[in-house]
Parts: sequence; structure tokens; C-alpha cells
Amino acid sequence: MGLFAIRDYRRLFSAQVIALFGTGLATVALGLLAYELAGPQAGAVLATALTIKMAAYVVVAPLAAAYVDRLPRRWFLTILDVVRALVVIALPFVTEVWHIYVLIGVLQTASAAFTPTFQAVIPDIVTEEADYTRALSASQVASTMESLLSPVLAAVALTFMSFNLLFLGTSAGFAVSALLVLSTRIPNARPSSHAKAWDRAVAGIRTFAATPSLRGVMALNLVVAAAGSIVVVNTVNYVRDVLGGTQSDVAWMLAASGTGTLLVALVLPRVLDRVADRLVMLTGAAVLVLAVGAAVTTSAAGIAAALPTGVNWVAIGGGMALIITPTGRVLRRAVDPTGIPEVFAAQFSLSHLAWLVTYPIAGWVATQAGFTTTWAVLAGLAAIGAITALAVWPRDEKAEVRAAVAVAPRIRKAGARAAVAVASARTEAATREAAEAAEGTLAAGQCACVRTI
Repeated sequence: MGLFAIRDYRRLFSAQVIALFGTGLATVALGLLAYELAGPQAGAVLATALTIKMAAYVVVAPLAAAYVDRLPRRWFLTILDVVRALVVIALPFVTEVWHIYVLIGVLQTASAAFTPTFQAVIPDIVTEEADYTRALSASQVASTMESLLSPVLAAVALTFMSFNLLFLGTSAGFAVSALLVLSTRIPNARPSSHAKAWDRAVAGIRTFAATPSLRGVMALNLVVAAAGSIVVVNTVNYVRDVLGGTQSDVAWMLAASGTGTLLVALVLPRVLDRVADRLVMLTGAAVLVLAVGAAVTTSAAGIAAALPTGVNWVAIGGGMALIITPTGRVLRRAVDPTGIPEVFAAQFSLSHLAWLVTYPIAGWVATQAGFTTTWAVLAGLAAIGAITALAVWPRDEKAEVRAAVAVAPRIRKAGARAAVAVASARTEAATREAAEAAEGTLAAGQCACVRTI
């Protein structure tokens, strides 16, 4: 059976896509709302709002992942979508900057709880390993398409409507997402193998710290965030104040970055069949360092034109895709199947931790010191991340595999001992159940069937 033949997955994926595009429209509208309220200070306002978002993702997401097995997930996801819909529809009515901060705090707390819960649902619905891998890839493609199409849709919409109406579209998207989730059969979570919530929250992070390739991914997260924060935070002020563009021009410049992402995403699957993930991702890091360096150069030289800016933005989008697209493959290869949800949750938090560092720099430093200084700082951070990844991620990936193989016997022995213990416990429990069933059968004069384990 194909992945999209699974009814519940199809509905959940549709809910994810609709919510993603709603969020993309809201991102464009939020930047324009910040510009309307704060003018030249819009970058600082947007950076603060996005910093609140990242802080929620870093703090709330691991806690949600730790406690998700104790919650009725279908109702929990539905309520979170409803909360997001209500918050977004209130954004057009704000009149003070601090209103944005409060509403964004509530919105992103709900999103931070929604994402790990949603990710944990998928393996319970898509039970075949091959289909689960395709489901992860489909989510990545959806995110990639959103980064391209949302700004384009926003640009088209802004030609004949106010940006405030984009918030209405976002709210409607979350409402439809809630209905789709509510119509899906989502089983409640199985208890985690980690007894303590803290162990569940940090299990994936410990795996990152112990695995060379994942340490490389952590460093590359900083490269992506340093370059990406320029596009997300500085585009609105740079296009409006330096290039003298319109609201639609802001959306089209954001779409330029999405175009770079899509072009690379279309070509990359064939490349990855022949080229190692490490080389592709380090190439992406080099592209981002060069693109941010070019942005610094054009800004310092006073070259204020849409064409060179657009080229840099396309390069940044392409470089980000070179790093982000293979990341799921690296994560899956680094752990056994039972550890996949934990490392994906850890990557979610760790990647947003990098953005938590770079968003304030892109917004607050740019407001005080200008774009050239800000971008130079971010270029330095991107270079540090690229060099660190090159140093901590071994060139010979086979050496990492050999190390895993070397410890595999001990893991198998430990697993065997655990399996024996579990089997013994189940056998003992089954014996008691059988005895009770037999007694009940004799009393009632019926046949008892004892289940064999």
C-alpha cells in the first residue's frame, strides 16, 4: 500500500501542508506589520518576535516530546490548532509593539508543542519502515515548497489586498488543519522506554553529543541560521529602506531565496545517489559563507540594487537546501530505528537554538550598527560553524560505522539481557493470567483459551 493510500496519514499530511502555508503567509504579514508599527525599528521588532519563537521551540518542544505519551494526542493537536487560529486572527488588531510579543509568545508556544507531538504521531500511523522514511521526506518537501510558494502567494495577494488579510488566511488555514486532525484516527502514545521525563527530553541530545556526524550537523545548524536570519529578519527593512521597494517587492525577494531552495531540492536527490552527504552539506556551508560574504561586500560598497541582492538571496536559499535536505538521511543513518524520533526531536530543538542566537543579532545589531556590520558578524558565525563541522565530522564515514560495529556486540548482549528480562516478566504475567482465566472458566463452566507468548 502506498504512503498516501493510508487515510489517516493523508489527512495529517494535508493538515501539515495547510498549516505550513498559513504560517508562511503569517511570516510575511508579520514583517510588514512590524514595519507599519515601528518603521526603521521593524528589524528589531521582528527579531524580538522571532527570538520569542525560537525560545519557545527550544524550551517547550523537548518538554512536549517528553510528556506527549501522557496526553490524548488527537484532542491535544486539535486544541493547539484552534489556539493558533485565534491568536493569528487577533494580530491585525494590535496597536502596540508589545501586543505582538504577547501574541507571538502564545502562538509559538502552541506551535512548539504541536510539532513534536505531530512528529510522534506519524510512526504510529505509518508503521512500515520504508513508508515512514518516505513520510519524513514528504514533510521536508512540504517545508521546502512552503518556503518558495508562500512568499509568491503573499506577493500576488498584496497586489490587491492589505497585508492584514494575510492573517485571516493563516487563521483559516489553522482552522482547516484542526478539522483534518479531528477527523483522523490517532492512537494515544505508547509509554516511552525512558522512565523519567528528563531522560526522554535529553536522550536525543546525548546521541548528538556522542556521534561525530551529528556533531557536524549541530555545527552546520549555526551556518544555516547565520545566513537564513539575514533573509528572514533583514529583508523587509533592506528592501523598503535601502532598495526603496514596495510590500510586494519584500515578498518577491523572500521568494528569491525560496527559488534557490527549490532549484537545489529538485536536483539534489540524484546528486545524493552519487555523492556523500558530508560533502554535499559542507559544500552548502561553503556556499552560505560565500553568499553572506558577498552580501557584506555589496553593502560595504554601497551597491544598493535588487539584482545583486536577489542573486545573494537565491544563493542563500540554495546553500540552506544543500545542508537541510540531506540532514534527515544523516540522522536516520546515525541511530537504530527506535532512536529516530528522539534524534529528530533533538535536531528540532538544536537547530532552533542556533536561530535563537542569530535572530537577535540580525535584528538588534542591524538597528544599531547597520547592515554591513551585522552581516559581517553573521558571516563570521557562519565561517565558524563551517570550520567546526569540517573538523568534527570525520572524512571517513566508514570509520564511524566501524566504531558502531565495534560496540554492536555489547549493545546486542545488553539488548538480549533486556529481552530475556522482558520475556520472563511477560511469561510470569501470562502464567498468572492463565491461572486466573482457568479458575474463572471452571467456575463458569466455559472453555478458557490461554494466550502463548
